[in-house]
Amino acid sequence: MLKELVEKLLDLGKTISTMESCTGGGVANAITNIAGASEVLKFSAVTYSNEFKIKMGVSSEIIDKYSVYSMETAEEMSKNISVFTNSDFGVGITGKLNSNDGSNPEGENDIVFVSIYDKEKDKYYNTTIKVLVQSREKNKELIITKINDLILEILNQ
Repeated sequence: MLKELVEKLLDLGKTISTMESCTGGGVANAITNIAGASEVLKFSAVTYSNEFKIKMGVSSEIIDKYSVYSMETAEEMSKNISVFTNSDFGVGITGKLNSNDGSNPEGENDIVFVSIYDKEKDKYYNTTIKVLVQSREKNKELIITKINDLILEILNQ
């Protein structure tokens, strides 16, 4: 699914790292399914809990103020993973895949927040994705496809 993305990163000599929550490492998995992935993917963290988002550098104040399900949290995730790994791009993903979260009841149950951080430009590229189906697997596929498209758009600028 991400063949063109991996090839483009390879051609440009760029690297990427991910901090994923609701996708459970799906983006990193899709990247590693492509030959050459070891040259572009530096690191991936699945931070399913607030505790590990914070351990990976997400500010607890941001989570407290905006909730774990917010663009502000996704931005913290994308920038911190890029800084932690010295990657050209960081991907941060947080949201709910049509489910309730008793520990974090804030926010809608069908919105995913995605932030791509470009270290060279010190710029965020953000999007929200509404997940409409009940299948977690199908929702993850949708999110991965949209992230692929967004990063390719960034790389082609």
